[in-house]
Amino acid sequence: MTDITSETQEGQGETNKPLFYITGGFIAIFCLIALVSLDTLSAIVDWGFNVSATYFGLFWQVLLLATFLIGLALCFLPGGKAIMGKLAKPEFTVFQWGSMIMCTLLAGGGVFWAAGEPMAHFLSSPPLFGAEAGTEAAVNPAIAQSFMHWGFLAWAILGSLSTVMLMHYHYDKGLPLAPRTLLYPVFGDKAINGPIGLIADASCIIAVVAGTVGPIGFLGLQVSYGLDDLFGIPNTFVTQAIVIAGLVALYTASAMTGLSKGIQILSKLNVILAAGLLMFVLLAGPTGFIFSSFFSGFATYLANFFDMALYRGDAGLFGSPGWLGWWTVFFWGWFMGYGPLMAMFIARVSRGRSIRSIVIMLSIIAPIVTNFWFTIVGGTGIAFELQQAGSVSEAFKGFNLPAALLAITQQLPWGFLISILFLILTTIFVATTGDSMTYVIAVTMSKEGDPSMPVRVFWGVAMGLMAMILISVGSGGVSKLQSFIVVTAVPVSLILIPSLWDAVRITLAKGKEN
Repeated sequence: MTDITSETQEGQGETNKPLFYITGGFIAIFCLIALVSLDTLSAIVDWGFNVSATYFGLFWQVLLLATFLIGLALCFLPGGKAIMGKLAKPEFTVFQWGSMIMCTLLAGGGVFWAAGEPMAHFLSSPPLFGAEAGTEAAVNPAIAQSFMHWGFLAWAILGSLSTVMLMHYHYDKGLPLAPRTLLYPVFGDKAINGPIGLIADASCIIAVVAGTVGPIGFLGLQVSYGLDDLFGIPNTFVTQAIVIAGLVALYTASAMTGLSKGIQILSKLNVILAAGLLMFVLLAGPTGFIFSSFFSGFATYLANFFDMALYRGDAGLFGSPGWLGWWTVFFWGWFMGYGPLMAMFIARVSRGRSIRSIVIMLSIIAPIVTNFWFTIVGGTGIAFELQQAGSVSEAFKGFNLPAALLAITQQLPWGFLISILFLILTTIFVATTGDSMTYVIAVTMSKEGDPSMPVRVFWGVAMGLMAMILISVGSGGVSKLQSFIVVTAVPVSLILIPSLWDAVRITLAKGKEN
């Protein structure tokens, strides 16, 4: 019997009410300002975005690069073989475990961004490369830049080091499975029981809510667009709200059943459907172009890895971020915001795994699979665009991500059916993020034992309502939330700093124990 089951039988933990009120209140105020004056919210968020991107952009670039490199180093230390979580045998099979991990980052945009980002870089080459837009010369830079944003560094910050810390302190030392524990090496007991820990937990929850509500809201907009394009169902707020309501019902029910049931089953279903569509597009699409652009794009990615990771352009140390702010810095802020709570989730599902296997799955295998997925979807779009200019780019005008996806899928054999399946896949992708993040938010707010069921339901429904409120004031409301993600990443990035040395210390200590 696993400890998760045991916790459920022992009863649900008491809710941390101050944390609940702070986070719930903050989200309510954000939505209220959006309803009263979107212009006021826009001015506040834009100012915060510019300050965050300008003064923290370089720090984030160094933090993500260091996290990835240090994580790789752990694999070669003697302690890398140490089994974590006080379980002799893994709780989940490799497929179940990998499915739950893979469906997290990909869910944030693994379908629409996979179609849109390579196309965006193809039509406007990243400044580091400066290739002629829309030509063969722009293909490799476009693929490589997409790999940078969704590859090794993005995945590593989701928990390669912080998961090691949380599994050690929670399962070996009995400290809370919460973001505050990441500050224990610096502040000791003050981080666990004082206001420092409360601020840390609240910051991470707000960041995750912002990072999750964005995809929920955009899913409503995107699926509604798809239903209009495919079936003629009016693309109105009512349609968008119905889509979001169905999504909320799906991921909240999944989160209520816990890790070993709904979350694991939904992730498994998602991976099977994604693999099926991947194989179909790979075989029915431009197969040769997909493979050649993947390998050549990956070679460009590796050859320019450090240049892309540390690219500053005209920004200098603290200059206006420009292109960097709206691409790399935005993505780094988004992924960092998920970091601590994702580490909690990975710590929950990785018991019985070694430090080395956790790092390899998270920092190597998952990024390569993601990169291949981006090549299949985005590379197919680029191939169609090269064959007939405008076949994808016309629909993509105005950065219309769902239109880009449908423009690609409808050019494939059985395009209508494939388009429907991609919309279903996207919905399940976002649901897997919704259920896992709803669960870990509730875990963070639970003082002990299994997270409270009412708290799980509250946050699942609250994130859906927040998405509906922001959509009701126009797509600009969700866009501002996406920009706000970068602001929330500032405190979260500071919480992640101790992982740079403490994960190494823990791994070395584990090596001496064996």
